[in-house]
Amino acid sequence: MPFTLATWNINSVRLRAALVCKLLQEEAPDILCLQECKSPVDKIPVETFRALGYGHIVARGQKGYNGVAILSKLPLEDAGEMNFAGLGHARHVAARLENGVVIHNFYVPAGGDVPDRAVNEKFGQKLDYLTDMRDWFLREPPRRAILVGDLNIAPREDDVWSHKQLLKVVSHTPLEVAHLEAAQAAGGWTDVTRADIPQGRLYSWWSYRARDWDAADKGRRLDHVWASSDIAAAAHGSRILRPARGWEQPSDHAPVFASFDL
Repeated sequence: MPFTLATWNINSVRLRAALVCKLLQEEAPDILCLQECKSPVDKIPVETFRALGYGHIVARGQKGYNGVAILSKLPLEDAGEMNFAGLGHARHVAARLENGVVIHNFYVPAGGDVPDRAVNEKFGQKLDYLTDMRDWFLREPPRRAILVGDLNIAPREDDVWSHKQLLKVVSHTPLEVAHLEAAQAAGGWTDVTRADIPQGRLYSWWSYRARDWDAADKGRRLDHVWASSDIAAAAHGSRILRPARGWEQPSDHAPVFASFDL
């Protein structure tokens, strides 16, 4: 069952429902995973998406914060969620396809502005969240699984516009990268995007603070697609839809795509 999947931090699914529809109509992924929906589940405009053929929706929501949703043309069933770091946030939801593949949609905490848990509680929460992810993957090694989402870390030197200048900036500090890499290694996950595009600078996020974001191009690759080791070889066709960052009233993230022949 071949399918194409996209992941996108939409930064309010209600405010940007028209952009979601634009993506669904123009790119037509079989599955779209959204993060930072900022909406209770009952307020997500699901009927609008169903009208475009996305009749299967699994979501977790909060009013004004966080929130994750999986929209699909393909039948899927709710496979639960995890409450990492005990935050009680809507940051993870899982769904199972008919072929048994489980899709995990994550929104890892951003971590605030100061990379020091002694003075910034949010940074400590981010590290604890990643540690809990690692421990879960060690307890329950993923099989026939795909992990996507805004992981809020750009791990490689070429995943940021300036490795040297961002070493002390939250999202690219060595401590965060080490925590993310530990979680990835614990589950035996393959970074599908970088397996497909191994060389060169690659970004999925550009700050709203840069008015001319495209020309400045000070981006970071915060959004990821991973696959468990048993299905990683089935992944291909990775790309980032950079033009979406330039759509009217855009999210500061661009959608990331991958296809799977399963």
